[in-house]
Amino acid sequence: MRQDRCKVLVIGAGPGGYVCALRSAQAGLDTVVVEAAAPGGTCLNVGCIPSKALIHAADAFHAAVQMAADNPLGIRASVPSIDLARTMAWKDGIVARLTGGVTGLMAKAKVRLVRGQARILDGKSVEVATVEGPLRIVTEHLVIATGSRPVDLPDLPFGGDVLSSTGALALAEVPERLAVVGGGYIGLEIGTALAKMGAQVTVVEAGPRILPQYDADLTRPVAARLKALEVEVLTGARAIGHAAGVLTVDTADGRREVGADKVLVTVGRAPVTQGFGLETLGLTMAGAFLAIDGGCRTSMREVYAIGDVTGEPMLAHRAMAQGAMVAAVIAGGREDWDKRAIPAVCYTDPEIVTVGLLPGAAKGAAVATFPFAGNGRALSLGRDDGFVRIVHDRDSGLVLGVQAVGAGVSELAGEFALALEMAATLTDLAETVHAHPTLGETVQEAALKGLGRALHL
Repeated sequence: MRQDRCKVLVIGAGPGGYVCALRSAQAGLDTVVVEAAAPGGTCLNVGCIPSKALIHAADAFHAAVQMAADNPLGIRASVPSIDLARTMAWKDGIVARLTGGVTGLMAKAKVRLVRGQARILDGKSVEVATVEGPLRIVTEHLVIATGSRPVDLPDLPFGGDVLSSTGALALAEVPERLAVVGGGYIGLEIGTALAKMGAQVTVVEAGPRILPQYDADLTRPVAARLKALEVEVLTGARAIGHAAGVLTVDTADGRREVGADKVLVTVGRAPVTQGFGLETLGLTMAGAFLAIDGGCRTSMREVYAIGDVTGEPMLAHRAMAQGAMVAAVIAGGREDWDKRAIPAVCYTDPEIVTVGLLPGAAKGAAVATFPFAGNGRALSLGRDDGFVRIVHDRDSGLVLGVQAVGAGVSELAGEFALALEMAATLTDLAETVHAHPTLGETVQEAALKGLGRALHL
């Protein structure tokens, strides 16, 4: 069997894995990454990037459809059509460009990329099944970055017309009727996109409302938009089977049949902890996830874990931050990990952004809100739904959390995160001159309101 050695061995080339590898190599550490699929992980290949490309295409098509009807902008256009196969080819081109970019970055940093399935032998060695035959790699530091996978349901296993998010992002044509089982962010992002492309969409959610991880104020504009798009939402409902183009659903009012040529199941994701010999290490678990300390160390010395395999929040940028930190720790630097300032973005229509504490989560906190209906840029874009909300300490004005719902608010996530990272106060935000006219002015306006100095409200 062929043999190799390295200082740092990373299993998985997703956002966390490749960033950890790059930073390790840049620190002068001999680094190897093992990946069975294309570099970039779920996010780049079948998640964040392709789904946002699909959402953009859907938004463009929907706008064209609206232009073909009577509209206040005075634009006249013919009724458009969409070739989804060509759309998917464009999306795949973006993915290929970015995966190639990741591969190039690792090569430039002298990271050795080994293609194949890893199997952990012990805390210091891994065997990789490559096309050239088995390869044994001995390392001083092992980083587990294996990510997560979609979860199916016993009555709705993936296959045929029952799709995971991966399958939905590979459709060759828009289904006439689509049922989305699970009203979380993944299902609503893809379901909304396909509704804009012409599908008749029904959302089946077991809970009392969609997007249960967010409060009702944040989700209300999303629910209103779904209604405007003629998406039917069934809450308190459970899908129990699909056959012959019909999804059977149990509701509070009894059993119901929903027409569905395709069923998209988005009920969550589970960490990938099987299939690569992890059990041989006997690591401490935190439920289904690997237990880690503040430096992403597992219960075994010099074995680290990063990204989705370590639990919520399952976010690519969290994994990237963890990967960079682990590389710094291995290189002898200090650890500095605090997830309080990590933003989360839901790319529904309208978008939702949250960072820090929600209202009611902090003692002595107050809330200041400014609506997009009072923002000139939002009005000029024809989207005045939603608001920006700042949670702050009542006495000091310290910003404890920021949330927003509205069209394009994902681009404000960086300012929200920076406010928490820099321990900004309402005064800091209020006295920062924001460009006019921009959506970002709503942050300043909300801060002014919190100080009792509301300007455009």
